[in-house]
Amino acid sequence: MKRGKRYVALREKMSPEKIYTIDEALSLIKEGVAIKFDESVEVHAHLSVNAKKGDEQVRGTVVLPHGSGKKIRIGVVTEQQAKEAKNAGADVIGGEELASEIASGKVPDIDVLLATPEMMPKLAKAAKVLGPRGLMPNPKTETVTQDIAKSIDLLKKGKIHFKVDNTGNIHQVIGKRSFDAEKLKENYSAILAALQKARPNTQKGPFIKSLSLCATMGPSVRVEVS
Repeated sequence: MKRGKRYVALREKMSPEKIYTIDEALSLIKEGVAIKFDESVEVHAHLSVNAKKGDEQVRGTVVLPHGSGKKIRIGVVTEQQAKEAKNAGADVIGGEELASEIASGKVPDIDVLLATPEMMPKLAKAAKVLGPRGLMPNPKTETVTQDIAKSIDLLKKGKIHFKVDNTGNIHQVIGKRSFDAEKLKENYSAILAALQKARPNTQKGPFIKSLSLCATMGPSVRVEVS
């Protein structure tokens, strides 16, 4: 695969055999020449779990101390807390009518969908539409809630949901390259702590097999697993 000059220049500064400290890795990522957009910084964790087994699923939520740098659009399906949702800054709000529109395939431009518990039977018919998009509200992801205002506030402050994929990997944005290194490091520490908290009880031995960081358009940097 042909790579751009910027990517190649960054790659040449890295040793493929070396595993860097988090400070060294962030320094390398931030050394990159600026491009036309503010790249996301991503952490990729390979876990020693079999994600196809129900008791080895890894999922959870965490509030990144400095947010992800992305402005998210929030939808809310509720009839009892529409006013609270509006005051908290939700972008799309509706009740049974919105649930029906979504079920018909008219999904609003949103990143997260919240719902109050009494609306879940109404949303059941939209599961086939929302599921593939990762938008179906679920108590496990704390997107089914009685406290809509609090949930919206936490999302705006940087709350994210993570889930292991079928290959045993977690991929998560932890900020933007424009963030200073200390903020990125604190976000990185928060996601690692949340991962350890979500460790399955049945898992034995080292939990995180490998870690790497990268910017959207940059090469991957291997990071120490501490």
